Amino acid sequence: MADLLSEDEIASRLPSGWERDGDEITRTYEFDDYLDGVEFVTNIAEIADDEFHHPEITIGYKQVEVRLTSHEEGGITEKDTHLAGRFNDEQ
Repeated sequence: MADLLSEDEIASRLPSGWERDGDEITRTYEFDDYLDGVEFVTNIAEIADDEFHHPEITIGYKQVEVRLTSHEEGGITEKDTHLAGRFNDEQ
């Protein structure tokens, strides 16, 4: 079980483009077309499965919204900020 991050830890560890939304961190990625977004989701889904930490993902026409939280711990942990950084590397 991972420890919840403090407010300061969350603020300092959020990767570029990510925001806090309550007990989640979220980012909306923009793409030139729908299939680019779908390809991105395929890539991050493999990463999430490898890390055994699964986000909520919403695919739109030219954007993908990703939300991360650690449900078992009841908030944001290092697992979330780590995975967010890995997702940024895929774009």
